[in-house]
Amino acid sequence: MTYKSIAIIKKEGKWFVARALELGITSQGKTIEDAKKNLKEAVLLYLEDMPKKKNILTQDIPFITSIEVSCG
Repeated sequence: MTYKSIAIIKKEGKWFVARALELGITSQGKTIEDAKKNLKEAVLLYLEDMPKKKNILTQDIPFITSIEVSCG
């Protein structure tokens, strides 16, 4: 199974913090690449720990979209 997730990586102090939005998983690293690699590992561990009968797509995962607002 291949699982795709949106990841947000943001510098916080000396660390880059990576978040998988749909799953609520966070990791960090000293570089963007490290943060991304650590997040992938954390997501993999999370998915491996889920019961086999539970389908990730049927959970209450938030719907993520974008909006556009014009002002002025």
